[in-house]
Amino acid sequence: MAALFCFQQGNLTMSFIDQIAPLKEAALQALQAADNLAKLDDVRVQYLGTNGQFTGLLKQMGGLAKEERPDAGKAVNLAKAELTQTLDHRREVLELAAAAPSRATDFTAPGRRHPLGKQHPLTQVTEDIVRSFRKIGFAVADGPEIESERYCFDALNTPADHPARDTQDTFFLDTADRPLLRTHTSSVQIRVMEQTPPPIRIIVPGRVYRRDTADATHNPTFHQI
Repeated sequence: MAALFCFQQGNLTMSFIDQIAPLKEAALQALQAADNLAKLDDVRVQYLGTNGQFTGLLKQMGGLAKEERPDAGKAVNLAKAELTQTLDHRREVLELAAAAPSRATDFTAPGRRHPLGKQHPLTQVTEDIVRSFRKIGFAVADGPEIESERYCFDALNTPADHPARDTQDTFFLDTADRPLLRTHTSSVQIRVMEQTPPPIRIIVPGRVYRRDTADATHNPTFHQI
């Protein structure tokens, strides 16, 4: 009985390995015959998918002797690697073909014009306000977003113990001179007054920053004029 078992086991091994080459050739022919991406994917599922024929072949390895499984597994993996390489190459070819312009394309026809985008709503509102104030004689001034305490608070009569400085919850930069992200654009007023004789008629649009952890609807960056 032992000799008969070995003979049957040997036949099983031979039968298993004999299945690999024909199955691989059939899969290669099917991959080459697929003339679009949908058909190519059908072939992939048929042979290499979860329930594909090569997956089913691997499941038969459970009936092999332990010492015979490495060679059988190697043969299957080599075949699968060749099929995967062919599949990838065939997919690239079909993708390029699908992306290529049709022969009916008239290259002398005018190109399609893409509509331009629109300004951000904040930009639109700011420009509307600026336009209105310029009509009545105001100039537009600008200043740095990283400011000193002097321009942002002290020169505006907001000393260190002023309650407003607590409510603005400022972003300070961790350096020796302790600059900050401006909490309002009013700091530009002082800069303009230092350099421009009166009368002064200005508006100052720009971004300002305040730490605000009240709830998720608040943003630490907002715009002010």
